[in-house]
Amino acid sequence: MNGMLSDGLLRLRAPELKDLDFLYCLENNQEMWLASANIQPYSRYQLEQYIRESVHDMFTDRQIRFVIERESDATAVGCIDLTDIDPYNARAEVGVGVLPNFREFGYAGRALEILKCYCENVLHLNQLFCFVNTENLASVNLFINSGFAKSGVLREWVRGPESWCDVALMQFFFKKNM
Repeated sequence: MNGMLSDGLLRLRAPELKDLDFLYCLENNQEMWLASANIQPYSRYQLEQYIRESVHDMFTDRQIRFVIERESDATAVGCIDLTDIDPYNARAEVGVGVLPNFREFGYAGRALEILKCYCENVLHLNQLFCFVNTENLASVNLFINSGFAKSGVLREWVRGPESWCDVALMQFFFKKNM
C-alpha cells in the first residue's frame, strides 16, 4: 500500500466539483438503483450542493464518500461510500459502484481493500457491513472475496423491477481487541 488511500493503481479521494458530470452519470444509472435503494434521479445542482455543503466529517454527516480514481490518468471510475457510520459501535455500511465501462478490471475489489485499510487504521472500526441483492452474484462474490461473510438473508427486502428481491446481510470484522 503506497499511501493510506492509494495502492499504486487506484486512489480514493473526496468528491470535487470537477466530478459533477461523472457523479451525474453514476447516480443516474438506473441499473445501479436497485443496489443503492435510490429511486429517483439527481440533478447536477443537487450534486453540486452536496459537494459544496458537505462538512466531510463522519461525526456530522454520518457518511464519507470517496471517488475511485485511477492514478495513471486521474480517471474517475466509481465511488465507494461509508454510510450509517456509528462511531460508538465502531461500524459502518459500505457501498461501491463502478461505471459499467470500468467493470471487470478489479477496481471495486481494489477500492474495497484500500477502504478496509483506512477503516481499520484511521477510523478504528470494528466492522463493515453491507446489504447485497442475493441475485447480484458479482457483488456477492466481490464482498466474499474481500473477506465478508453472509450473516443472514432478508427476504423480499427490496422491490425489483418485476418482483421482490432477497438481500444478504454481509459483515467484515477487523481482528483486534477492545
